[in-house]
Amino acid sequence: MSVKPSHILGHNARNTYTKLNTFAAKKYGFSKLRTKELLREYNIPTASVYHIFESINDVQEVNWNNFPLPFVVKPASGSAGKGIVLLIKKTTDGKNWIDNENNQWSKEDLNLHVSNILDGEFSTWGENHKAIVEEMITPHPALAKYAYRGTPDIRVVVFNSVPVMAMTRIPTKMSQGKANLDLGAIGLGIDMATGVTTYGVSGKAEKITHFPNSKKKVNGILIPMWSRVLEVAVQAANAAGYTFMGADLFIHQEKGPMIVELNGFPGLSIQLANRAGLKKRLDRVEGIEVRDAKHGVKIAQALFAENFADKIKIEEGLKIISTNPTVLVHDDDKKWYSAEGRVNTGRYRSAISEDLADQLGLVDIEDLLWRQQEGLEGKLPVVEVQFSLKGVKHNTAMVVTKSLNKTKYQVELGRKDLQGYLIGEIES
Repeated sequence: MSVKPSHILGHNARNTYTKLNTFAAKKYGFSKLRTKELLREYNIPTASVYHIFESINDVQEVNWNNFPLPFVVKPASGSAGKGIVLLIKKTTDGKNWIDNENNQWSKEDLNLHVSNILDGEFSTWGENHKAIVEEMITPHPALAKYAYRGTPDIRVVVFNSVPVMAMTRIPTKMSQGKANLDLGAIGLGIDMATGVTTYGVSGKAEKITHFPNSKKKVNGILIPMWSRVLEVAVQAANAAGYTFMGADLFIHQEKGPMIVELNGFPGLSIQLANRAGLKKRLDRVEGIEVRDAKHGVKIAQALFAENFADKIKIEEGLKIISTNPTVLVHDDDKKWYSAEGRVNTGRYRSAISEDLADQLGLVDIEDLLWRQQEGLEGKLPVVEVQFSLKGVKHNTAMVVTKSLNKTKYQVELGRKDLQGYLIGEIES
């Protein structure tokens, strides 16, 4: 899959978007503690904080046995996984702790590590260095089986309250169980509509099709609670006042998606993992009026659905449709309505007649996805539509147009919804 250079977001171009963030919003990217306070205020799920070290005196007074296992020790202003220690269990004699790499840590070792954090050894910015002890989020079983001794995370890039791109970062032996690409974790692109992984990239920015030293493919993995993941990411961005940012999340089996941190300068390797350009996606959502997080997720899933699933269907055998196929459309009561359709490959996004959309209860001014310029008709509503073609169900976004009211056709299928079909006079 080739990506046009004009679609790629580079470091200089990224600055154009980061400048849109307010100074107040940027502060959250520089402080994990400030972020956690904000998330608690807005009831957005995040890991519980057990202790905050602010001075060397705290190190001498703390009782490490008071922290429930597993827990994490990390700098409050670090990045790239530096200085993070994941403590999983105690030794059999109960005197020491064992990390995710089976290394033993004594109380003295932990005190020294915290002292180094307070001295700024692992911090990226700031002068007032702090260390955090917090709950370790156990990985969701659906993802844990792919990770090496660590918790996979999800990076979601949000712009204008719309999640525009996402990837999951899977810990490997090279990354020592940490979900950080710079350390050797792998990144898997994710289809925004379905939450299914698509492509992979190694920590060395090389394209991969299988997990390291494994026959397991990197594509086809379903991320659990996908729509909720995207919604929480947008909620966090809105709470912090970010226009452009990256949200990192863990997925807990019972607690669901939980914010790890917010990043006002998200890395650009997410484009490699998705084999898609961020710049093009950012352009498509700039200026769209987004009501809330749920609306932003709907827009994302309508705009950025991959053709990945369609490629799988093609391998299973092409379906042939006529130029005037019958299309089954869901109404507002989840009943199917048979509609006259026609194929128009000159159109990218499919369209539905205004009369049919009104009849099926699909047009709700308070629940439109967005409005789209359509020639002389001006800006027309775009609505969410579920339809079935040759027994295959599709969820898509269609333009509501009056022009089809004057014809016998009620649905006009565009290129976006014709992936995986051959157009012919005889249907098979």
